[in-house]
Amino acid sequence: MNIVLAGGGTAGHIEPALNLADQLQLIDAEINITLLGTSRGLEVDLVPARGYRLELIPAVPLPRKLSGDLVTLPTRLRSAIKQTRDVLHKLEADVVVGFGGYVSIPAYLAARGEFPIVVHEANARAGLANRVGARFADAVAETVSGSLPRAELIGIPLRKSIENLNRSELRQAAREKFGISNSAKCILVFGGSQGAVKLNTVIGDCLAANVFADVVVLHSVGKKNEFCAPESSAYRPLKYIDQMELAYSAADFVISRAGAMTVAELTAVGLPACFVPLPIGNGEQSLNAGPVVAAGGAMLVPDLEFSVEFVRDEVMPIVLDDSRLQTMATASAALGHRNSAALLAELVITVARKGKE
Repeated sequence: MNIVLAGGGTAGHIEPALNLADQLQLIDAEINITLLGTSRGLEVDLVPARGYRLELIPAVPLPRKLSGDLVTLPTRLRSAIKQTRDVLHKLEADVVVGFGGYVSIPAYLAARGEFPIVVHEANARAGLANRVGARFADAVAETVSGSLPRAELIGIPLRKSIENLNRSELRQAAREKFGISNSAKCILVFGGSQGAVKLNTVIGDCLAANVFADVVVLHSVGKKNEFCAPESSAYRPLKYIDQMELAYSAADFVISRAGAMTVAELTAVGLPACFVPLPIGNGEQSLNAGPVVAAGGAMLVPDLEFSVEFVRDEVMPIVLDDSRLQTMATASAALGHRNSAALLAELVITVARKGKE
């Protein structure tokens, strides 16, 4: 069976594709898996590092405003579709699985009418690529109900280290790794792989004002950003956390953005959170967090309103209240999807087999 995954560009598109690839290999090591990407995306580094084949296709980002790029778009898109179709024929693809983004547009259009298609949407508000692909896909999977027509609610494929995580069992080892006392409360702060300047700024101001008192802050600031304060027993800054399962196990509460993968992981492991959605894009981060907030598993604050005062008056009373933490954790976990990778893999294999009939 030859399965082609289209999920290049950003980590939000690549990581679910790679997690699905891992699950497919667990099911059957003889399945041939290839990821489509472009030379300008993170997939150039991430895909080979996970041991999967990468085929490059032309990048055709869709212009968001009138420009010369819009005039040349039809020609560039036709060329990309042709080249992608040639790749699919070379690979003898049995199914094409798209995760959105500019890599998926030529993949969907190249596969249409010749190869079975499965669309996976991670966000509550679907992007253009998946809205197009879903119109003629053989199957559609979603993470938040109502994002696409005909979609089956599956969730996002997660890494096995998160999918199988038992936070309580790993808590002591995690605390030892980060140098955090077992008796201390811990807030985990992160803004994605690159960090978030706004979160970092507010956390730095909170540290200066002693808002956290004895609560330990485990802070992933981003590889290109500076620490907000010197490391101490109450402030554990890192440029990047490569074992998030340990960070989740050490934490009692999280302050983060609300990307689809972040929301999926936090609900899967049952961590209460304060979401500060990225204030750009089409508002999908607020929508991603919406169901968790509505269920009582998280709080949400607009980027402009996230401040020292908000942390002091709204976040800290929760962090210091064991009962409220537990109630939020239970509500968060109730919305988690721990078997999304297996469900999506089953759907993909079913579509591929049907296409062979």
